[in-house]
Amino acid sequence: MSKVFVSIALTLDGYMAPEGMTMEHWETPDYKNWGAKWGALMTWLMTTQYFRENLKFPTGGETGPVNDLVRNTMERSGANILGKRMFDQGEASWPEEAPFHTPTYVLTHEKREPWVRPGGTTFYFINDGPERALELARKAAGNRDIRISGGANVIQQYFNLSVVDELEIALAPVLFGGGRRLFENLREPGPQFRIDSVLNGPNATHLRYVRK
Repeated sequence: MSKVFVSIALTLDGYMAPEGMTMEHWETPDYKNWGAKWGALMTWLMTTQYFRENLKFPTGGETGPVNDLVRNTMERSGANILGKRMFDQGEASWPEEAPFHTPTYVLTHEKREPWVRPGGTTFYFINDGPERALELARKAAGNRDIRISGGANVIQQYFNLSVVDELEIALAPVLFGGGRRLFENLREPGPQFRIDSVLNGPNATHLRYVRK
């Protein structure tokens, strides 16, 4: 059966995104220094060969275990789920060939027709809540897995539904001091995980947890 998993980057103080990283300030990355902070958090990803190839960046990039981890995350994903804020920021910055290459379900109150992009990504805008999005994602994914891509609020909703089977965290050695935290608004009892693996990379420690 398909697994539901989360794979994200996190700061040492528990933030997924810095303060000031909003659509209002998307064109001004020096606002509260959010651009530099985001770059520091995501260095581990942006330097990998697979990521650079996927987003059509100039050639180059690092190979090795972290690159293999990024490749596996993408290749195991048969569907993605994300929130409207993450979609809006991506719509403003992704290349024409969006990076998911799967059916991708956007949790939103906005009604909008599916948006088909080159390379296999189609965005579906779901107004009926996280359960409905997961139901559709399971059907679309087949025997591949479903990734809850973010942001923090969407991941929290799926934690509270107790459906997350695996959690992969790239723990970067940076501090934000403010922004959007991952582990907030969680109900009791929360899901229980065990440590499955630890990979030490040059720019992050990669922690993988699986549901007990």
